[in-house]
Amino acid sequence: MDQHSLQLSPSAAARVAAIASKQGKPAILRLAVEGGGCSGFQYKFGLADAPEPDDSVAETDGVRLVVDPVSLDLVQGCVVDFVESLGGAAFRVENPNAAAGCGCGSSFAV
Repeated sequence: MDQHSLQLSPSAAARVAAIASKQGKPAILRLAVEGGGCSGFQYKFGLADAPEPDDSVAETDGVRLVVDPVSLDLVQGCVVDFVESLGGAAFRVENPNAAAGCGCGSSFAV
């Protein structure tokens, strides 16, 4: 997969590495898209044990971001970031395919 089509920011990579280390798992973040949320689709994050054969993979600082082919159609070109603010800390997807989003930042429409 082309590194420019899907990216994991250095801050997101560092956070995934820290979480994976605490849980004794590989530093692999799976991003999936599911139906639901306030705008039609929602992002789902989780640690993966290994990429699936048909996954697209991007790597930053030794941490991998994996996305299944169905979800990739909806997040192609995105950047996964980790942001901390007074309101809390969370992974954020900067998705150029999203036509609309919601205030919570975890739901979008195309």
